[in-house]
Amino acid sequence: MLIAQVTDIHIGFDRGNPEEFNVRRLLAVLRRIAEGPQRPDLLLLSGDLTEHGDAESYALLARLVEGCPIPVAPMTGNHDLRGPLLAAFPTCPSHDGFVQYAIELKGLRVLVLDTLEEGRHGGGFCETRAAWLSAQLAGHPHAPTVIALHHPPFESGIAWLDCDAREPWIARLAQALEGRRQVVGLLAGHLHRPIHTLWNGIPATVCGSSAAPVALDFTPADPAHPDKRAMITDEPPVYALHRWDGERLISHMEQGGEIDVLARFDAAFQPIVQAIAAERPE
Repeated sequence: MLIAQVTDIHIGFDRGNPEEFNVRRLLAVLRRIAEGPQRPDLLLLSGDLTEHGDAESYALLARLVEGCPIPVAPMTGNHDLRGPLLAAFPTCPSHDGFVQYAIELKGLRVLVLDTLEEGRHGGGFCETRAAWLSAQLAGHPHAPTVIALHHPPFESGIAWLDCDAREPWIARLAQALEGRRQVVGLLAGHLHRPIHTLWNGIPATVCGSSAAPVALDFTPADPAHPDKRAMITDEPPVYALHRWDGERLISHMEQGGEIDVLARFDAAFQPIVQAIAAERPE
């Protein structure tokens, strides 16, 4: 079972430009996913799908992914608006006005959470959303389950972008997940960098961004004193492939676009493959 994840797409950052930077970056990622040796079972678009939450940008995104040969699952991020998102993706489920839904894959459930708090950069997860999550987990206690959400519920060290770990929504999420042994991983976005940690004993993976990444700098930023540090950089777009092997979730990150091949499986490379294979028990 293979889940492709693309996050922080930010379509419409340069509205009206047919050569928009973020569109070109997304297309490079989609080509890599479509043309790669793997065929994912699901494409998860994990929030910040647009820059301004406008209908035009969602419509453009829907057109860009409509030819995707695998199911597409959109999610909300802090730059999104639920109404225009659902209008552009009319088959996307919702619950009590939130973009929350369950995806049933072979041997694996994915619970898509809505952590959007409109008008706020940080996350949100109210009692209504938490009750839905608790009911989903209680109803399938033995089904391996992945939780997908835009905002990571931990502090990464990039303080100017992080959610505060003491925020009430994080405590509410932690309470809903407490003791739920079927949860095998959390998949998030928002931070524009690939990151992995354990959160409350659950493996948590943040996918790198389709749009431009955030500079890796753990030095605290003083909001009152701009120090000219690097904030956004021009590195290749990134996507994730999450492989469920029946026992664990294994996450790989890869850049979009063209990749130079330095060696192929030919007669010259065959002895290496044979030597490694010979070390494995029959």
